[in-house]
Amino acid sequence: MGITGRLEGIDWAERWRAMVRLRAGGSDKRAPSGYWDRRAPSYARITRHRSDDFLRVMEPYLAPRKTLIDAGAGAGRHAVPLAERLEWVTAVEPSEGMRAEIPHVDNMTVIASTWQDAEVAPADIVICCHVLYGIDEPVPFIAKLQASARDRVFIMLRQGPVPHPATELRRRLLGTPDLPVPQFSDLFMLLTQMGIAPDVTFIRYPVVNRYADVDEAMTDCRMLIGDGWDEARARTLLEEMLTRDGDDLVIDSGMALAGIAHWQPAT
Repeated sequence: MGITGRLEGIDWAERWRAMVRLRAGGSDKRAPSGYWDRRAPSYARITRHRSDDFLRVMEPYLAPRKTLIDAGAGAGRHAVPLAERLEWVTAVEPSEGMRAEIPHVDNMTVIASTWQDAEVAPADIVICCHVLYGIDEPVPFIAKLQASARDRVFIMLRQGPVPHPATELRRRLLGTPDLPVPQFSDLFMLLTQMGIAPDVTFIRYPVVNRYADVDEAMTDCRMLIGDGWDEARARTLLEEMLTRDGDDLVIDSGMALAGIAHWQPAT
């Protein structure tokens, strides 16, 4: 099934699978497997400075005696502040580099695993933020999120262009738009197809990408561009796009729109 088509009769799981596989097919096969490990320091620095209202949306469901699983915790952007509000947090993160960026918290367990392979006890709340974009089999992934939650599941995904320098760099470098990526609207329709009727909240937040130097920005963009990457031309363009902010080089990617789907799992 193609990626586009009429709303009627669409298999949303297949549509999702097609988008993820098309995007993966355009990635740089020479890119090392440790991409996320090497990107972790810059990613942690970027998200540490980023403010969004995800925790505000969760506020009515938090309580000191509750437990939580963060599926794909990254550098602990949400897991760490949530540990201050809850009895226990389990952060599941496959990247060694990302795990190294998670600060130690007494009431948090960090599990080195993908969500699909993780062995975790159920928790009151399960969250999954900006993880599903690269998951080509979203149905079992979401089903496991739901099966692991007693009270509430939260999934957050962007709606709109990827707020990353590689999006603009691709346009300047190749003259082509970014490859398609699953968005919140796709998630909502997929959840509906799965028989889930979530509550929905949209949030907006600024995205400013920060780098220690041009080489770090190049590493951040190289794999996301994939085929057609021109090292010299990309460096020249990135140097034009970057501006200085104190010790950091930054690219302001504007305002991001994200949707949060949350629901009480069926008993």
